[in-house]
Parts: sequence; C-alpha cells; structure tokens
Amino acid sequence: MADPSDDHYFSADPSVPFRREPVTFSAWGHSLSIDSGSGVFARGRLDAGTAVLFRETEPPEGGRILDLGCGYGAIGLAVARAVPGATVTGVDVNERAVLLANDNAASLGVAERFRALTPASVPADATYDEIWSNPPIRVGKAALHELLLTWLARLVPGGRAVMVVGKNLGGDSLQRWLDEQGYPTERVASAKGFRVLETRRS
Repeated sequence: MADPSDDHYFSADPSVPFRREPVTFSAWGHSLSIDSGSGVFARGRLDAGTAVLFRETEPPEGGRILDLGCGYGAIGLAVARAVPGATVTGVDVNERAVLLANDNAASLGVAERFRALTPASVPADATYDEIWSNPPIRVGKAALHELLLTWLARLVPGGRAVMVVGKNLGGDSLQRWLDEQGYPTERVASAKGFRVLETRRS
C-alpha cells in the first residue's frame, strides 16, 4: 500500500505534517546518517533505485555536479562526502526537500560544497560537468521530458548525466528517447529491475 506521505513529494509545498525521520546508508565506501521527512520522496529509507546507483557506479572525479530532483539529498550528499573536489548543487521543486538537504549538508560538514535550491533559485547561467539523478518518473512522461531537456542543456560540452530508472517505469524507452533528442545514452548497468543510464552532451 502506498505511503500517503509520499503522494505529493513532487509538489512545491506538501500538505502532510512535517516530521523528520533518520536514514543511514552507505555510498561509495562512506556511511551517511541524515534526515528524511514526511512529504519528501523515500521518507525513512534509501529508495531501491538510489541504492542500485551507488552500488553499480563509481563517484564522479570532481567538478560541478547537479543532483537533479535531490529530495532530502542522498545522491548529492554522497557525492560531496566521497569527492572532496566536487561542488554539488541539489535541485528540487519540493521546498521541504530543499530544507532537509541543506540541513543534512550542514550536519555532514559539507555545506561549503553542497547547496540545495528550488529551480527558480538556480542562476540562469549555471552549468555543470555532470548530472546525477534518480529522476521523478512519476511526474508523467511530458513533464519528465521537459525537465530532462531543461537540465541536460546545462551540461558543459562533453559533460554527462548518470541516472537510475526503473525498467518497468520506462527505463529502456527513456534511453531511446534521449538518443533521439541528440543525447547519446548507454546502459551502463542493470540490477534489481533498474537501469543505470549514462547520457552525454556531445
């Protein structure tokens, strides 16, 4: 049965009462203990797709990293923790998620290199070397496509996006669609019903 507090995690201001719930997980050899919360995706847990992403990849080498649809910050904070040379921006429409992610960055001691923002607060000229994401598939295909085209355009030439997408939620068709949009995409891993895709800006 669906958790009602997850229902509107992609809304700007979730209506459910706010309650923090701790989450502890390992990513790329580092243990992170941070807070999730009601009204934010994957409350009280590390979701299965993100766990696959961590297990099936190596972290970026550094540079400017975008955590697209950051939620409470799991991916971006794991990057900031594992890669001292990375500067990470988390982006989410959910203001509660942005608050949690920034609080978590402070508690982990990486607030100088991690900052979460709503999309409207991101500088118009900001560009990124890499995007890391468990994208919000459930917003619907049209909204997802618009989201990806908007942010993939901010990759520097030769930059890449690494995304985890459920096979049963259209991971393979998304790969084909990205290719058709001029963003060469390959499947770099497949595990537990998820695809890990690597997209390049040519």
